Amino acid sequence: MANHASAKKRIRTNARRNEVNTARTSRIRTFLKKVETAIAGGDAKAAAEAYKAVQPELMRGVAKNLVSKNMAARKMSRLSARIKALAQKA
Repeated sequence: MANHASAKKRIRTNARRNEVNTARTSRIRTFLKKVETAIAGGDAKAAAEAYKAVQPELMRGVAKNLVSKNMAARKMSRLSARIKALAQKA
């Protein structure tokens, strides 16, 4: 157990940051699931709208060091390609 005041404060800070980061990660996953659901449903318009909403969430996650820049770019690229293919199919 921590004995120094600074160590105790670090424990409290880490707990707060963990809550915030968990909430942000969950929010990103929720937005990604909305896009996945729209794609699975075959609704290109809804998928495009959900994709527009997920982009800033992913970039915010990159800025906050929750997800890597490459992971966010890969996700957006793959989702974009799937939405484009869905729109062309319809």
